[in-house]
Amino acid sequence: MNEDLPMHMVVFMPSGKRGQFAEGTKILDAGRSLGVDIDSVCGGRGICGRCQVDVIEGEFPKHGIKSEFSSLSEMSENEKKYDERRGLKSGRRLSCHSRLYGNVVIDVPPSSQVHRQVIVKTADRRKIEMDPAIRLHYVTVQEPDMHNPTGDFERLCRALHDQWGLENLECDLRTLQKLQKTLREDNWKVTVAVHRQQRITHIWSGFHNSAFGLAVDVGSTTIAMHLCDLSTGDVVASSGMMNPQIRYGEDLMSRVSYVMMNSEGASALTQVVRSGLNELVEKICDEAGVHADDILNSVIVGNPIMHHLLLGIDPTELGGAPFALATNSGLTLWASEIELSSNPDGRVYFLPNIAGHVGSDTSAVILSEAPHMQDQMTLIVDVGTNAELVLGNSEKLLAASSPTGPAFEGAQIACGQRATAGAIERVRIDPDSKRAKFKIIGSDLWSDEEGFLEETKNIGVTGICGSGIIEALAEMYLAGIMTADGVIKGELASNCELIEPSGRTYSYTLVPHPENPVKIYQTDVRAIQLAKAALHAGARLLMDRMGVNRLDRVLLTGAFGSHIDTRYALVLGMIPDCKPENVIATGNAAGAGARIALLNQSARDEIEQVVKTVEKVETAIEPDFQEYFVKAMAFPHKSDPYTELRKVVQLPELAAGEETNKTGEKRRRRRRSQA
Repeated sequence: MNEDLPMHMVVFMPSGKRGQFAEGTKILDAGRSLGVDIDSVCGGRGICGRCQVDVIEGEFPKHGIKSEFSSLSEMSENEKKYDERRGLKSGRRLSCHSRLYGNVVIDVPPSSQVHRQVIVKTADRRKIEMDPAIRLHYVTVQEPDMHNPTGDFERLCRALHDQWGLENLECDLRTLQKLQKTLREDNWKVTVAVHRQQRITHIWSGFHNSAFGLAVDVGSTTIAMHLCDLSTGDVVASSGMMNPQIRYGEDLMSRVSYVMMNSEGASALTQVVRSGLNELVEKICDEAGVHADDILNSVIVGNPIMHHLLLGIDPTELGGAPFALATNSGLTLWASEIELSSNPDGRVYFLPNIAGHVGSDTSAVILSEAPHMQDQMTLIVDVGTNAELVLGNSEKLLAASSPTGPAFEGAQIACGQRATAGAIERVRIDPDSKRAKFKIIGSDLWSDEEGFLEETKNIGVTGICGSGIIEALAEMYLAGIMTADGVIKGELASNCELIEPSGRTYSYTLVPHPENPVKIYQTDVRAIQLAKAALHAGARLLMDRMGVNRLDRVLLTGAFGSHIDTRYALVLGMIPDCKPENVIATGNAAGAGARIALLNQSARDEIEQVVKTVEKVETAIEPDFQEYFVKAMAFPHKSDPYTELRKVVQLPELAAGEETNKTGEKRRRRRRSQA
């Protein structure tokens, strides 16, 4: 510091950090010396534009200074060039080229902060701090000469140390193979990608400012993929597809059976899911205008069988007790190792599995919803063909899986289908006329609203999806078409043409179309009863193990769970009783957790520690499971009175000759014999 130069006060907001600096000091240097969070890739060369700051004008008695625009140097040529090329907001400056000439208050906007916060849309709209595992660093490397025979890699490491403070770096072989040519392409100026401040994974000649990552949820039914900007946290493109493995079996165990019965089965399932991922990569890169070579990091989550197959591990051991995993640890691999068509040297991180049937997707849900950080007793249900459940709070977490099957997603339902255009997704039934109105995917109008037929003529009503079948059955129960035991009331057929004989049982016509009617059959009701009873029984077992009789809140997650009307989930008894306002559909929490792990490397360390504390409950061997399952077959339940639900929903009266005992269990009165 030159003691002859005047000193000026700089106050950085919102951190409040401040200090005295010599006239002419760069604002970026002043901020860094105080530990202020200011981003930069170019190292103060005025190229990347990430270090932008605002001058706050006015009197600040608290700090005893007056702040003015004139407290900074006039715009430099580099700033003017950046302004012409990219544009600077009025009054905004590049801190790497703004010098101090008076007392000043500087605001560092969120977009210029290294550890800026972004919002992940979960039940609590969780804020996460930006701290991606991959960071870019622009450096100028000293050229070799006869008097300094040090290797190019060593001089690159020296530049990264001197200009960015990075130490003890290692390098991928493929990067090392192209290092010398890349260094000489742009006069020894390069941009380096460093993974977790330890390993150089890619190098570009000149200045490079683009780094992207993938957050991927590989479900047994669907695959969801998000392309994220690693500098801002923004999702720049998203896409999804049906898991192409479905052609080998709709549920997980049928795919394991295929592997066991076909010598090349595991390889076929691995290749088809990898091809699906690469198809999505190509799609979202085209949509966002991003080159796949700029995808430097990926986070992938999925259930254990999806996890193993994607890694090329035979899942046979997961097909039977004791359901042994090949590994339950978090893994970091090269993208090329799973044939992902991103940058081949990009890193792919797999979150840890919890147990044989509770996978990294559940770990991601825990990371997203953070039950381990809350006092409320929370049940998280990831609804799918194999439902995963997590129960607990900050004191303890339990996890289990429940084999619900594909009925919730429209499979095994006579008129069921996937959630695509034309599928019924919302249902309301008039209790007097027994007629239904509905909404289909692709239209915001109810079927009884004017314009519905015109708007949907090109789509048509093609069937009913999972959320639709749940609402249909709940409405049938509330409208008196179906008993609490799930029996379609045949005695109504004489007065209602919508209820018709179907073999030895009856059906209900939801859409009375002359050519393609949509009907609910007794077999459909049974399929949903079996699925929801398995789900409910699994939750009850967790509550028993936890020693609790009530839930503070319930979160329904997953691609399907996020579309369920939570009140109807209670009416059917899919979950134990809870205040309806505290039952929340959160969206794809596994995908949100993958995104958190992508954008914050510390979150990976966090979840690996949390998973070690989760206690796994194996529902298949619990002696009470069958009893809970049988009681949960009724709507909403055979013995639970669902007192919280009854406060807001008028459930049907009990049948004549039945009463409720203290626990709400129906009991038939016996007539005393007359003497």
